[in-house]
Amino acid sequence: MDRTIVHMDLDTFFVSCERLLHSELKGMPLIIGGHSDRGVVASCSYEARYFGVRSAMPIKMALQLCPQAKVLRGDMELYSNQSKIVTSILQEESPLLEKASIDEFYIDITGLDRFFGCYKWTNELVHRITKETGLPISFGLSINKTVAKMATSESKPEGRFEVLEKAVKPFLFPLPINKIPMLGQSTANVLSRIGVRKIQTLAEMPVEVIIQLLGKNGQSLWKKANGIDLTPVEPFSERKSISTETTFEKDTIDIQHINDLLVSMVEKLAFQLRQEQKVAACITIKIRYSNFDTHTQQCKIPYSASDHVLIGKAKELFSKLYSRRMLIRLIGVRLSDLVHGYHQINLFEDTHEMIALYHAMDKIRNKFGKKAIGRAGGHHYKK
Repeated sequence: MDRTIVHMDLDTFFVSCERLLHSELKGMPLIIGGHSDRGVVASCSYEARYFGVRSAMPIKMALQLCPQAKVLRGDMELYSNQSKIVTSILQEESPLLEKASIDEFYIDITGLDRFFGCYKWTNELVHRITKETGLPISFGLSINKTVAKMATSESKPEGRFEVLEKAVKPFLFPLPINKIPMLGQSTANVLSRIGVRKIQTLAEMPVEVIIQLLGKNGQSLWKKANGIDLTPVEPFSERKSISTETTFEKDTIDIQHINDLLVSMVEKLAFQLRQEQKVAACITIKIRYSNFDTHTQQCKIPYSASDHVLIGKAKELFSKLYSRRMLIRLIGVRLSDLVHGYHQINLFEDTHEMIALYHAMDKIRNKFGKKAIGRAGGHHYKK
């Protein structure tokens, strides 16, 4: 069955949110991210991009390229609330909605053309969002998620772009390979070394050659280059929290052992957050004493999915909570107030080196299992 998929992206979302509150920032080159010299750019305005500033670039380098840029720390509560407003409008209007990140959505409107024009329906929906929120938004409309997302990318800012089935290859083939979603720089470099720089070249190569060159991901990449993507739009449901707890075989008062286990539990949850591209704004620690009395302590935190931030808070909460010096039967950790967008949000709080470290650790976990690597303090007690 032919599908009709919409991809929507809120243009320079963090910047647009700041400009809603501070109109004087309109037209200025803006950088949102960490304030320290070792911080990185989480988002930047089109005015800053004109000078070569890009996301994930060190702030220091960005300011060398664009010294007149204004740097803002970022307000994740504001961004999350604005995202919820947009999500609410989309849920109200859409037959099938997927929230891909804090500022990105897919809608499956297959069959809607029997009653409305799909482009007209989408355009009216986008007009409503901009009217009610003041946020600029672009959309792409096509036969699957990959082509729709690429159509959005090519139409920004505030673009509207429909790619009909017969126009898919004429649209894709002239584009450089790095326009394909999820194609990393290292893969692009491998393909470039053998002369594959345009999507058309990749699409016309035998799929067996691509698989031999790139492994199992080669087939998926070849399909995308040919405009093939059967990935469904996943119905949106916002999970409120994730948690884990451990009951000790014997009730214990060994604080070092408990702290090591706490580190391990937080690492496990933080890894899960990053895998799901989410961050948390609240952490709760639970302990149950040997007499079955149960106590919890929680605190709000800046949105994070970083081990070092969450572990520090977990230890702090545990030290406040554990005041009775009784044997402990159970310990638990819960992360809540979850929102999408880790790949953007973690840039607020972490240095370039820290981001690279988490990326490397998560890559090892994905390849060899969740227990393959961890901090020395907690690694011994992983369960």
